[in-house]
Amino acid sequence: MPTKPVPPRPVPRLYLATPEVDDPTQLAADLAELLAAADVAAVLVRLRETDPRSMTSRVKALAPVIQNAGAALLIDGHPELVARAGADGAHLTGIAAMEDATPALKPDRIVGVGGLATRHDSMAAGEAGADYVLFGEPDANGQRPSIEAIAERLQWWDELFEPPCVGFAASCGEAEEFAAAGADFILVGDAVWADSRGARAALIAIGEAITHAHARALGKAGAEG
Repeated sequence: MPTKPVPPRPVPRLYLATPEVDDPTQLAADLAELLAAADVAAVLVRLRETDPRSMTSRVKALAPVIQNAGAALLIDGHPELVARAGADGAHLTGIAAMEDATPALKPDRIVGVGGLATRHDSMAAGEAGADYVLFGEPDANGQRPSIEAIAERLQWWDELFEPPCVGFAASCGEAEEFAAAGADFILVGDAVWADSRGARAALIAIGEAITHAHARALGKAGAEG
């Protein structure tokens, strides 16, 4: 009996991390322009630490811009703010933080998790109900695995597991590498905001690079098949 053809993997989508948000006014204007220019699936709002009321107000100021553009709004940490700020979910670091937050967030909101140092940790996060797993972000000391190790982890996850995997890309080149490896989403942040061409041009360029890398990977897979 012939095997059922596997549909091609979709082009990875962008997941944009904000700078640390203090005054959200300018960022709201910047995000409106960025979300109109590129296919951004979600925005990770990183908050400068202060009192809960102020942080909630900052998220509320950004929410209409992000959500009206069709992107999900996730808060980096602070799961206790998600509901009151009208966010779509939270990104947690480590399985313990994820497990603590999940009962309050599931099933209505997104729970993503990073800080997964081993394959075992990654599988445990998936089994615990993570909506996505993130690979490649810096640890508390600013250290990251090698690009090859991150790509290998993404490829391993893509081949074996159902929840989406996200690759943290610190450059356009890394975004290409992770798109080819099997990431469902590419998380970009400082690489966009610090680009000398401006954030809009940087995000568009990364999006185009992801599309091209995905097409090359599909072509290579087809040729090998």
